Amino acid sequence: MRITGHLPEDAPDPRREHAARVRELPFAVIGLVVQPALEDWDGYGLEAADGSRGHSHDAVSISYTLWRNPDDRDDSVNLAELDEQTRASLDVDPPWPRPAWLLEMVERMRYPLLWEAVRTSWYRDHSEYTTLEAQLVHHTNHILMNRFREELGLEAGRPAHEGSWRATEASVNRGASVVVDGRSTPAYEIDTDPFVYAVGVRLGPDLVATAVIPREFLPYVRVELATQGPIPA
Repeated sequence: MRITGHLPEDAPDPRREHAARVRELPFAVIGLVVQPALEDWDGYGLEAADGSRGHSHDAVSISYTLWRNPDDRDDSVNLAELDEQTRASLDVDPPWPRPAWLLEMVERMRYPLLWEAVRTSWYRDHSEYTTLEAQLVHHTNHILMNRFREELGLEAGRPAHEGSWRATEASVNRGASVVVDGRSTPAYEIDTDPFVYAVGVRLGPDLVATAVIPREFLPYVRVELATQGPIPA
């Protein structure tokens, strides 16, 4: 979710529109199981595509704020590692009022974010791009390209669609398992990347769920999946 420009104080919260679109989808959304270290702030990421035969793809991603010490949110250990310029910019109040939801989002920038950590993907048509292996690799590379550019030596502002940093289907372990809704479920995983761990499950013939977690956060996260409850209005 990206907000730019000068918003009036009464600007509507875009999360409401996203939630309404998610409620209309014909499949349940998967996320990480509820746990103290993670906070789901209803920041859905949405993706959709149409083809020559109509609507062909939907995906919903869920992001989480990470609390290293959830029992004391004022503990400085919870803060993200930000450069001085970024941290200083968060402390600057503009000369105009801002919507309450935007103030909340700005405040959350002080803490680590598991950005688009879990993705539920539906595809109408089967192809080499819609297999569980392909979707797991795609999600992994999406996170790497957008959240680890500096670590990977990727030039800022330029696309990065090739390179040895990319995960491939050769790195997928097809004999893994993960808990989904309280039950151990056959899964595929990528456990060889130095920056992220990824796991995915097939939920149906046309539906998969994948999760990609930065390795630095793994000690705080229980990597178990669960069907999300009713989407808030």
